[in-house]
Amino acid sequence: MLSEKSRPIIEATLPLVGSRIGTITVDFYNRLFAAHPELLDGLFSRSNQRSGDQQRALAGSIATFATHLINNPGTLPEKVLSRIAHKHASLGITEDQYGVVYEHLFAAIAADLADVITPEIAEAWTEVYWLMADALIKLEKDLYASQANHKMWMPWRVTGKEPAGTDAVTFTLEPADDTPVTPAEPGQYVSVKVQLPDGLRQVRQYSLSGDAGTSRTFTTKLNDGGEVSTALHAGVEPGDILEISNPYGEITLRNGDGPVILASAGIGCTPTASILRSLAETGTDRQVLVLHADKTIENWALSGQMTADAARIDADLQLWLESPHPGTNHGFMSLRELDMPTDASLYLCGPLPFMKKIRDEAIDAGIPATRIHYEVFGPDVWLAN
Repeated sequence: MLSEKSRPIIEATLPLVGSRIGTITVDFYNRLFAAHPELLDGLFSRSNQRSGDQQRALAGSIATFATHLINNPGTLPEKVLSRIAHKHASLGITEDQYGVVYEHLFAAIAADLADVITPEIAEAWTEVYWLMADALIKLEKDLYASQANHKMWMPWRVTGKEPAGTDAVTFTLEPADDTPVTPAEPGQYVSVKVQLPDGLRQVRQYSLSGDAGTSRTFTTKLNDGGEVSTALHAGVEPGDILEISNPYGEITLRNGDGPVILASAGIGCTPTASILRSLAETGTDRQVLVLHADKTIENWALSGQMTADAARIDADLQLWLESPHPGTNHGFMSLRELDMPTDASLYLCGPLPFMKKIRDEAIDAGIPATRIHYEVFGPDVWLAN
């Protein structure tokens, strides 16, 4: 809970700090990597730094957290914190690193707001930072403790590499040592670490696209500028060893007996395919609506798996394709003409504009926002918009 001393200060300065936080975070990362270049080796993504996604995600999370403290006294934005904590745990963030971040973030804040900052303002924003940091540290400790082992990275052997659609590849893996394996839940992801040609190690999260449990299958699209995906597609073959994290991610299939709607676009079908597989494996009698959008039928990375699993449980499968194809909808996905069960749980994954559009349409159709769950690949820049 934000103290009564700090609350009016944060309320008064939030518009200014919010308007400057984007510039502040850019300076912060410059300071951080100048002092700790080792953090770019196996922790922070160079691609996300170049694109600005990491800076926007940090700015959005700080602004969202501070705004919540003002508008909802005595509570914390639990869903936002949970999403961040899972991503942090998948990267192996440690408690001591929050002190490092604090040092360089507040140096950037002091430099940017040098004309207006006072000791009282600095103290109030320090309180906001450590309220957020302490909440994340607690969540991350619990996530680490819930795993079947206490390792950050485990060796997994690639047993299969198969084309998936026109520009994606599905990798299957098995444990390469006797480290206990944490069962994954449908919809979760793992971090994959690879060494690039220049020697730097980089990490990216990939949703598990096949069976959950103790197996590991993920499908990755070859993205322009994506260093990890490029390395996987070009340089990894069956028999190779990859470093894989334990499974994380809080967008998992909720228990219940209500309808389930799985909506995805492009490679965003990977977590929804895993959820659909789990429903098919258990022979669910829940109403299931599977919605997917793609450029062409050939681009749909997991078409065979999802079509077969939908048929096993008599799910309603509908496609939207930019290129016309018999039996499909032409153009971009829309919920406007669909009969949407308002007691459904909606699981959503795809490009950010797609998710915003579908979420808005789902809410307009009567589905409560609390029943809409979404997964973001990479930094959660949704918070920054």
